Amino acid sequence: MGYKKGSGKSVVIALGGNALGNTPQEQLALVQNTASHIVDMLEEDTNVIVSHGNGPQVGMINNAFAFASSKDGKTPEMPFPEAGAMSQGYIGYHLSQALLNEIKRRNIQRSVVNVITQTVVDRNDPAFDDPTKPVGAFLTEEEAKAKAAETGWTYKEDAGRGWRQVVASPKPVRIVEFDAITDLNEAGYVVVSTGGGGIPVFETENGYEGVPAVIDKDRSSSRLAADFGADMLVILTAVENVMINFNTPEQKALTKMTVAEAKEYIKQGQFAPGSMLPKIEACIEYVEAYPQGKALITSLECAAAGLRGEAGTIITAK
Repeated sequence: MGYKKGSGKSVVIALGGNALGNTPQEQLALVQNTASHIVDMLEEDTNVIVSHGNGPQVGMINNAFAFASSKDGKTPEMPFPEAGAMSQGYIGYHLSQALLNEIKRRNIQRSVVNVITQTVVDRNDPAFDDPTKPVGAFLTEEEAKAKAAETGWTYKEDAGRGWRQVVASPKPVRIVEFDAITDLNEAGYVVVSTGGGGIPVFETENGYEGVPAVIDKDRSSSRLAADFGADMLVILTAVENVMINFNTPEQKALTKMTVAEAKEYIKQGQFAPGSMLPKIEACIEYVEAYPQGKALITSLECAAAGLRGEAGTIITAK
């Protein structure tokens, strides 16, 4: 049957780790709540594309194959791009199922599709000169050097706990399945895509080829939202608002800021590098690439209110 696209805003939603679980069982329970809040937006005629992280999930897959391979000598080690694809598949299955169930429960005439998504990265991105993102199981130095010689992968010592494979975190250049995502959204589907930032690929004269890397999912969501011309990029996290002077008596919740103000706060060191900073940077990239749009950072629970301008922190070009 055909579905009708909503008449309201078009929104790319980047789900934070708090919307998913660390195990399949925990995740299946958590996504019921996630789906409920996303379907609240559909009831307001919003057109939604959903992206998500995959850190714990891809780590679990990577570790499981590495452990099995070391124990039985028969199970193959799983290359990192393939592990990322696996995580997209099972996270997308959980999200799609939960969204479909909630949509049917509310008798909304829409459906959901999950798109396994590749993201082009630049072979000359400086991140490849110094891979820093640890993935997979801990090894001894001897095991790590043997694996490096066997596979060509990079291993580094990790804070005195052992050696781990490390991969680069390059910037996203282009979403390979962009046209399919756009067509499905135009046809009225809720699209789950760009999971974990997308499977990193190089574009070569012979086509695409996977590369071991981790792309920041907020940056890929920003790229997707800008290319799509989405009215809003919504980055969901554990807090309702972005804070300045966090954890001090001068702590203040921000309801809005311009790109210039955000950059000034970054200069002041207001945002934690491993936490809020990459989210702010992703929002800046989106509104600079698509100045007509607005970026919103808020919690899952406040997302629908945030679209109405009643919650969260809005970032605009000016």
